[in-house]
Amino acid sequence: QLQLVESGGGLVQPGGSLRLSCAASGLTLDYYAIGWFRQAPGKEREGVSCISNSGRSTNYADSVKGRFTISRDNAKNTAYLQMNSLTPEDTAVYYCAARILSCARGPDAYDYWGQGTQVTVSS
Repeated sequence: QLQLVESGGGLVQPGGSLRLSCAASGLTLDYYAIGWFRQAPGKEREGVSCISNSGRSTNYADSVKGRFTISRDNAKNTAYLQMNSLTPEDTAVYYCAARILSCARGPDAYDYWGQGTQVTVSS
C-alpha cells in the first residue's frame, strides 16, 4: 500500500517562498506520477502541477506557471513543490496524490492521497 505524507506548509508573507515535500512509504514512487492539488475554504479542489514517473514530463496550472516548480527524487521516494512569489490567493490546503505512470486531467484519476498541509499567505 502506498502512503503519502505532505510537509513544509506554514505561514508566509506575500512575495515569500515555501517548499512542500511529499514523502512516500510502503511502495516505491518509480512507477507513479505525482500531482499537487489545493483546496481553499468554500472552493473546489484544483490541480496545481503534476510530474510523470520519470520526471521527464511536467505541467502547471496557468495561475502558478512561472512561480511554482515541481520536482522529484525517486532515490529518496519524495516529490517536491517549490512555491515562489506567493500571494494571498495561494492560501489553501495543499495535497499530493499519485497514479500510475503519467499525469491525468483531474483529481478523480489519482488513486493515493496525502492528508494535506496548510499554506497561508498573509502579512
